[in-house]
Amino acid sequence: MTTSTFSEKPKFIEDSAFDLGEAVSFVEQPILEKKNISGAEAVILSLIAEQVEAVFGYPGGAIMPVYDALHGYNDKLKHYLVRHEQGATHAAQGYARVAKRAGVCFATSGPGATNLITGIADAMIDSTPLVCITGQVARHLLGTDAFQETDVIGISMPVTKWNFQVTRADEIAEAIAKAFYIAESGRPGPVLIDITKNAQIEMCDFVYRKCTRVRSYVPQLPIKMKAINEAAELINHAQKPMFLIGQGIILSQAQEELKKVLEKSGAPAASTLLGLSALSHTHPNYVGYLGMHGNYGPNVKSNEADVIIAVGMRFDDRVTGDLKTYLKKAKIIHIEIDPAEIDKNVKTDVAIISDAKEALIALLPKLKQKTYPEWMAEFKECDRIEKEKVLDKDFAPNTEKIKMAEVIKMLSEKTKGKAIIVTDVGQHQMTTTRYYQFEQTQSNITSGGLGTMGFALPASIGAKIGRQDREVIAIIGDGGFQMTLQELGVIMQYEVGVKIVILNNSFLGMVRQWQQLFFEKRYSFTEMHNPNFVKLAEAYNIPAKKLEKREDMSNVLDLMLDHKGSFLLEIVVEKEDNVFPMVPAGASVSNIRLE
Repeated sequence: MTTSTFSEKPKFIEDSAFDLGEAVSFVEQPILEKKNISGAEAVILSLIAEQVEAVFGYPGGAIMPVYDALHGYNDKLKHYLVRHEQGATHAAQGYARVAKRAGVCFATSGPGATNLITGIADAMIDSTPLVCITGQVARHLLGTDAFQETDVIGISMPVTKWNFQVTRADEIAEAIAKAFYIAESGRPGPVLIDITKNAQIEMCDFVYRKCTRVRSYVPQLPIKMKAINEAAELINHAQKPMFLIGQGIILSQAQEELKKVLEKSGAPAASTLLGLSALSHTHPNYVGYLGMHGNYGPNVKSNEADVIIAVGMRFDDRVTGDLKTYLKKAKIIHIEIDPAEIDKNVKTDVAIISDAKEALIALLPKLKQKTYPEWMAEFKECDRIEKEKVLDKDFAPNTEKIKMAEVIKMLSEKTKGKAIIVTDVGQHQMTTTRYYQFEQTQSNITSGGLGTMGFALPASIGAKIGRQDREVIAIIGDGGFQMTLQELGVIMQYEVGVKIVILNNSFLGMVRQWQQLFFEKRYSFTEMHNPNFVKLAEAYNIPAKKLEKREDMSNVLDLMLDHKGSFLLEIVVEKEDNVFPMVPAGASVSNIRLE
């Protein structure tokens, strides 16, 4: 489940004057009221009314009045000073993914606002709700190329679910209420509110009411029972059905409904990257992980299924491979909240445009109790082949250097699959999502659609702040770590108890793997000379250790996991290790490589 095509993004308000009229509905009873306050204070009170607990941001001239107002509300609204605005968006993403609500971030105008864009784009494609609030130059300076003026509305339009520029103080409360409603309803996503400096300084009478409706925005369509009945008919008569489960299961909190449907239908289920942890790794119907570096069975067998039930996923190219050869034997049932995803990549036979949870609830009583022992046995045989060709090599290496797979397997065992795992992008990400056996839902936090290096460290900070009751472990490559390592300052300043594992192969590993396989080993600018990561961590008062010997791995992992508070562990891994299986870009999933 990810982003709509930008050309199909609905326009919620056509006029720039924000004349609400009948366009927006609010609850009749105000949540908060206060007379004669500044627009800046209205921003803070609006967030408090929305029960926001954490804000990630970086102050600057154009948003300084908001920060001044925030100073008086430190006991009600916790602000975390990031070291780069991109870190604010990624931290807000990590928070949103575990807290089941929109993450919030602040930035100033110009470079502050533009530094948010990567994280906003990441949130858009991965359906993560964010409310981003940026300062802007005063209204009379708009369009004059004033100091630190940038058209952030124009820049962010393709990568936000909705954005709006506030130019008067009395617009602030309604704009923020609408922002939260749009970000969190239907298919979640990021919104941006740009507030001119004069609007922050002007006085207004503050009244905050929750937004409940926006004209022309329909976050969820009613279920059509005709489609439910057609889907049940196909599933009940299938010989080789297969569920493809995406992040929509997690976003709609449909984990229990999914289990009931699988256990009644008897069908196997495979997960997308962002769908990992929606279903326990040990569930009898779970057959593995889809995608370019996913498991052999679900990739190959998807092209042999006669009925595919895709739930809350968008048929991303990393799942489908060559569309010309994908699912040609199957009838396709697509359960998806966003109509723009239907038929976008894969032609659907039955479209159920609905929230995943509601669709599964409606589908369950229509299904027959069935089992597919022969079909499930085919997946077991694929597992045997994958073990022989891939796993045995990953877990019984003949080299002195530690392999990434060994680390993840041991970490999974020591945490019993119950930690929140935050990964960056690259070989370590694919290895982690292959070998960490998720036993608890909402545990896989990663950058999926955009593939943003530098995501993991700030996202792990947000995740830990959102779920302080759970162990949060960031697993990062040496390349991605150096893109946002300055966020160690946030861990130091606020004592955020994140565990950080750097898998250091002194390469941009995934790019190097492609160079080896497809560019005749021409390693063009992918080898890295890295700093002393342990000393870097110690500079931020974070305990750290470097691991180089396999025989020390168990004890050192225990040392990290038993430590109270943050800890950085650098693990030197094999330099030219590859991640298999692998579906070459543009190839059929049936042609997945095992070596």
